[in-house]
Amino acid sequence: MHPNAVSLRRPISARLGNHPLLLHSLLRREGSRSLAFPRSGSSLSMINGGEIVLRRCVSVKASDSLESGYGVEDAFVPAQEVKPRGFDLLMILKGANSVLPFVVALSTVLALVYPPSFTWFTTRYYAPALGFLMFAVGVNSSPKDFIEAIKRPGAIAAGYVGQYVIKPLFGYIFGTILVSVFHFPTSLGAGIMLVSCVSGAQLSNYATFLTDPDMAPLSIVMTALSTATAVFVTPALSLLLIGKKLPVDVKGMMSSITQIVIAPIVAGLLLNRFLPRVCTAIQPFLPPLSVFVTALCVGSPLAINIGSIISPFGVAIVLFIFGFHAASFIAGYVLTGFVFNQSADVKALQRTISFETGMQSSLLALALANKFFQDPLVGVPPAISVVLMSLMGFSLVMAWSKKQQHKC
Repeated sequence: MHPNAVSLRRPISARLGNHPLLLHSLLRREGSRSLAFPRSGSSLSMINGGEIVLRRCVSVKASDSLESGYGVEDAFVPAQEVKPRGFDLLMILKGANSVLPFVVALSTVLALVYPPSFTWFTTRYYAPALGFLMFAVGVNSSPKDFIEAIKRPGAIAAGYVGQYVIKPLFGYIFGTILVSVFHFPTSLGAGIMLVSCVSGAQLSNYATFLTDPDMAPLSIVMTALSTATAVFVTPALSLLLIGKKLPVDVKGMMSSITQIVIAPIVAGLLLNRFLPRVCTAIQPFLPPLSVFVTALCVGSPLAINIGSIISPFGVAIVLFIFGFHAASFIAGYVLTGFVFNQSADVKALQRTISFETGMQSSLLALALANKFFQDPLVGVPPAISVVLMSLMGFSLVMAWSKKQQHKC
């Protein structure tokens, strides 16, 4: 149908030729100037220039529909103006993800103003919370999606380079400038470098899922690969950049990967495959729950480490961490555009690798800082990174999602 075609709100039929007043009303409503009437048995629609013609879609036979109280004003409206009526709770629940950036921002303010509102959500809840987000992604995916993702080794390699080459480079640059140029304590520079050495964040998978759902499996494969190899790469990078080798529990990290990423996604996939009715029933409730869980994951580290963040170094570290993440997001987006400029889905791939490069497991960096560094200042940059990374990432989700909606 032509994009300017009109559609029936209520199925009625009439002899429009015998009702000049109705025709005048329709002409006034649609801004039409002339009429062209083929033979009866055709449907009314708009064509270029505001001209109305009858096309063969709907019968135009004599009927008593006009006598029932329906007029042309109710019957014919532009197709794009037809809107569902009533209160649709399911649609509201499914659209909860659209307010995620605002919820994250509010949780940040609340954590700063009243830390006890989040301090109850301690580090022991982080793994189950991230696992729930991965379960939500799995429910909305299928095994075929992951098979197709594995068939893109070039994109996976690009995400890996962004995670373990580009990001550590920026971490070293910003950490060195902070210490050498602005003469801040070395421990703060080490904290920024430590953030750049850890693997990708599960929140990047969720951000990709909200922006480009078809790319979520590819993002998950990228994060899983960077996380699996973090047991070797993170200690090596920390030794290279910071000069301190971090002993990492290989078995413990692999167990965490299984519990946080693999098991929840597999559970969601199996539920989608074998219990589709159950899956359909719970899907509307996953977005609001995911928003709530994400807000807790952002507000908790901020509230727990509020003392360090509002220290004399806090504001300067916020600016440097912001610059570090901004550079990583931009580099991931721009470089992907150069490398995959011939790809049909280059824009979606740019957004995916931008998330993968700009977002990393700052919670892991915070845990490593608290466990292997005696100076508590090393943990300040990772704590700030958790908050800024989430705010910046989900702000991009909101911006990119709106841009795609305008194109539709």
